[in-house]
Amino acid sequence: MKRINQLLVLLGTAFLFSGCLPGDGSCTLNDPAGFFSGIWHGWIAPVSLVWGFFNESIRIYEPINSGWWYDFGFYIAIIGGFGGISFLRRKGKEKSEF
Repeated sequence: MKRINQLLVLLGTAFLFSGCLPGDGSCTLNDPAGFFSGIWHGWIAPVSLVWGFFNESIRIYEPINSGWWYDFGFYIAIIGGFGGISFLRRKGKEKSEF
């Protein structure tokens, strides 16, 4: 039951913060998405993917961005977020073998 509550809190928080999804119109040519937006969009990429099925304007990646810095933040978040989870799983398997 505790895991279900934790999952619900996590999903609720993700949807609460999904107000700044890529493609929602918050970025303009005068104010493109930058490094920190790239990090945020990388962290919420799974939410953006699911939300994009229901709303065609929502994307995983913000098309109006600052270029290299946005890309760098986006990839750092994707690799750091998902790579860190797999690292923890491997670490747990090593402990169970001994």
